[in-house]
Amino acid sequence: MTVRRSAAALAVTAAALCATAAPAAVAAPSPSPSAALPSGLYGTGDPTYDGVWRQSLAFVAQQAVGVTPAAKAVDWLTGQQCDNGAFPAYRPDTSAPCTDKTVVDTNATAAAAQALRAIGGHQDALANAVSWLKSVQNEDGGWGYTAGGPSDANSTSIVIGTLARAGEKLGDVTTPGGKTPYAALLAFSLPCGGKDGGAFAYQPDKAGKLAANGDATAAGVLGALGKGLVVSDNAAVKDPACHTGSPLEPERAAQNGASYLATALAKNGHLDLPKMPGAEDSAPQPDFGNTADAVVALSAAGHKDKAAGSVAWLKKNSAAWAKQSGPAAYAQLILAAHATGADVHDFGGADLVSQLNATGPEPAAVKKPEPTATEDEEKKDSGDGDGIGGVWWFVGIGLAVGAGAGFLISGRRKNQQL
Repeated sequence: MTVRRSAAALAVTAAALCATAAPAAVAAPSPSPSAALPSGLYGTGDPTYDGVWRQSLAFVAQQAVGVTPAAKAVDWLTGQQCDNGAFPAYRPDTSAPCTDKTVVDTNATAAAAQALRAIGGHQDALANAVSWLKSVQNEDGGWGYTAGGPSDANSTSIVIGTLARAGEKLGDVTTPGGKTPYAALLAFSLPCGGKDGGAFAYQPDKAGKLAANGDATAAGVLGALGKGLVVSDNAAVKDPACHTGSPLEPERAAQNGASYLATALAKNGHLDLPKMPGAEDSAPQPDFGNTADAVVALSAAGHKDKAAGSVAWLKKNSAAWAKQSGPAAYAQLILAAHATGADVHDFGGADLVSQLNATGPEPAAVKKPEPTATEDEEKKDSGDGDGIGGVWWFVGIGLAVGAGAGFLISGRRKNQQL
């Protein structure tokens, strides 16, 4: 979410989601430290909680910028799918069929489905994933992290984006009681008027109260707009505002969430990590992943101008975080740059595409970046060029059109993705 991510993410990591949203009993077994990771897998960290998630984010980000992943990388992802269409966070032994003890989840399944949709050629696997997601819809119209778990904004949003990308009519995805996915998602939207008006909550607390959550808001904006993890470079429209009134429509809820994000990012250019329960008071720490997701959400809502400061902040500060966190982090940065027309090959001096590609097997194909306007002008002035070339923003427009409307969970997604 979206929304990406989900994100969802969706942006928290699958590991973070398991810790905060899923019962401890559902944790997948950790692979032996001595076991070699599959050659088709992106990243070198333990994939127990985020293998499918980080692979899927890598694929959607690569496809958005003209990179075709290696066949063995695609085979690894498709091999993770269970016969019922669901995906686990990571299945070390794919030679054995999934059982009722195999821990599958909506976030991994939704992200994998969007990845399969992006790379193409896997319609049956995509259809099976969509069918499973629809089969585990909760009575309130939404989805939880695990099948049957309480609905949350992040999971509901990334599933919405996946269904939309798969061509499903969301108004027809209803429960026996007639609830649509939007019925659940809008229930997490805080009303305008308070200091956090317009934000989305992850879930109600035990007392039924909603608390603003930046990650859930970024995911909720994408979900309310029916967007997937990949968002096109949209032109800014007008200043975001929190709208009152009833009933609350999805588009209005998305704009309300965008208003909250714009205000939150205006303070210092980034969102902050939530304090850990029981932790001593300390200075807030920046949340790189969810800041990137918020950038995508603002662009999706038509307010990329309000994300410009955050893009600049990410360019300056995200390199060390991305290097430590791995493929999903590079993917989040690419999606943020792609959504706002920033140069993915020179993002604060970093070639995000090359860095992402280096975390996995060599891609099957890589689209060569076109020269910038300055390079074209130099060729023309020196007599070396023919005067015909594309300014870089033409490339951004072309990529946006080619990618379509497409985080987080969250994470989605993913405060620390390996």
